[in-house]
Amino acid sequence: MTTPDYDVAIIGYGPVGAALANLLGLSGLKVAVLEREPSLYHMPRAVSLDGEGMRLLQTIGLAEKLLPKLNVSRNIRHVNTEGKLLVLIARGGIGPDGWNNAYRFFQPELEGVLREGVARFAGVDVKLRSDVFALDEGDDHVQLRYENLGNGELSSLTARYVVGCDGARSTVRRFMGAALQDLRSHERWIVLDMVLDTPPAGVPEAADESGKIIDAIQYCDPARPTTFIPMPGKRHRWEFMLMPGDDPVKIVLSDTIYNLLKPWKIDPAKSQIERAVVYTFHSSLATSWRRGRLLLAGDSAHQMPPFLGQGMGSGLRDTINLAWKLRDVVQGRAVDTLLDSYETERMEHVRAYIELAVELGGVIQATDPEKARQRDIELLANPTMLKPLAPRLGPGLHGSAAAPAGTRAEQPRLANGERIDDRAGYRFAVLAAPDFAAALPPDTLAALNDLDAMVVAADGDSSGYLARLNARAIVIRPDRHNLGVASTAVELDLILAHVPLLATSTPPPRAVANF
Repeated sequence: MTTPDYDVAIIGYGPVGAALANLLGLSGLKVAVLEREPSLYHMPRAVSLDGEGMRLLQTIGLAEKLLPKLNVSRNIRHVNTEGKLLVLIARGGIGPDGWNNAYRFFQPELEGVLREGVARFAGVDVKLRSDVFALDEGDDHVQLRYENLGNGELSSLTARYVVGCDGARSTVRRFMGAALQDLRSHERWIVLDMVLDTPPAGVPEAADESGKIIDAIQYCDPARPTTFIPMPGKRHRWEFMLMPGDDPVKIVLSDTIYNLLKPWKIDPAKSQIERAVVYTFHSSLATSWRRGRLLLAGDSAHQMPPFLGQGMGSGLRDTINLAWKLRDVVQGRAVDTLLDSYETERMEHVRAYIELAVELGGVIQATDPEKARQRDIELLANPTMLKPLAPRLGPGLHGSAAAPAGTRAEQPRLANGERIDDRAGYRFAVLAAPDFAAALPPDTLAALNDLDAMVVAADGDSSGYLARLNARAIVIRPDRHNLGVASTAVELDLILAHVPLLATSTPPPRAVANF
């Protein structure tokens, strides 16, 4: 039997790989991160973060550090050529996760915070300029062979599990032999990032009550569908759909860009083109997310057009679902089959986001004038308002239990103002009425110990959460989803039995990080 060098190897050090490294480092695992590039990418890419993403950052102790770098977002407005509202995606205010429903960020700043977080953990080794070219699977480990792109040296390491966070052209997915299911959305757009001395003119529909430009606008113009997104600081993003006859080379040149920006009266002397590039917006889903000791997360497992702003957020959801399962398997608390639930739970969950993004893309990308006119008539007659999407997990640990099992757990505050996640940490939590918690029998307490679960007596707003669920207790998973609700200790025991534990009653000690 080989003793692997690492518990987990992560290939790819973008935001998804960095988030996973933080979660695994927090869990006390020994982790290798391999990344081809010498440093983080200095240009903006993803721009949207939701309350779930902030809750993950809260879990790894980085939310407050990132918060000053964010803008709070409010709505995405879909308007026609006359400026009439067709669809409103309402994302303002504090959501059930205990954070604002939507934020915007500058990706290099987000990645910088995540990488600083990784540096806290002595058990996480980051290997930049390391290009993985082979994965050799053994019975109890995987050997990764890679090239140091700095000096050409070939090296290898071993790990119990490998997670590919290596993007749409994933090496890990190729070694798994996993195909991509095409979800039928492949359109080319110009992504334009600008730095402006003053906010753009011509977007009154994007302003809040004080006149500050805060909303994103989808211009559903058949002549050229366009997106406008205000970002933190002086940054603003536009996205323009490529139309027939456009030259992809010439359209990103400065003169063409400023011609496209004429409706917003952008002065070239008071602005800077930070990036202008043509992208193809894909929608696809890997047919398999796990094969033995190889797993996928983020863009290697799924891709979607940006019309919901949920591409990166979906990758972050992958990491918090997967990390605790890897932790419990590696540390001997749970059986390896626990990892099978990662694919089944996450695949259908992310499919819901992809399908809605594709549906919205159909609204935005209508370029036939007559079809656009019919679209306007239908939507103006039946205004559409979409709230933040919160699909249930796919088949998994909650079994056949009805909702709220498998749904996102809320994060109300306790009476002292503390958030539930901060009390529980990255582990199972049982939020229970105080008298219910005090009367738990020894066998139930032993099962909770096996699961390394913390019992939190409900008070303050959390008592109201239990009341709304008509429950005496709720089991909240480490990924902040509900495992099930109970009114008796017997029902609680049945819920706890859903997690495939090994026959052990003493969980290993938990690592403590210095935040």
